[in-house]
Amino acid sequence: MLQALTIVQVFVSIGIVALVLLQRGRGADAGAGFGAGASGSVFGARGATTGLSRSTAVLAAIFMLNSLALAWLGTRPSVDTSRGLLGESATQVTVPATAPAPATAPAAPKAPSP
Repeated sequence: MLQALTIVQVFVSIGIVALVLLQRGRGADAGAGFGAGASGSVFGARGATTGLSRSTAVLAAIFMLNSLALAWLGTRPSVDTSRGLLGESATQVTVPATAPAPATAPAAPKAPSP
């Protein structure tokens, strides 16, 4: 979950940067007054201002909500997945307390002395 939200965060931030760079700055109107002919180059004089502004606002809202979700997930304590349902370690092997003792071979009889 954390990795998916991080990937979404990266794509949304790249989208916000791209949309901000597509929008005209405040100084573009002043340049158009003095003969700069590129004031309404791609989208017209005011054509895409509302569309770019709205999509920037939507991406900013997604960015903020995603940031809050990432912060919340980052502060939660991690879940230990190595434990079973009863709190025992899943890799631990338990030996019963009444395990039989290993059998020993009988001692060889002594040879008679002369």
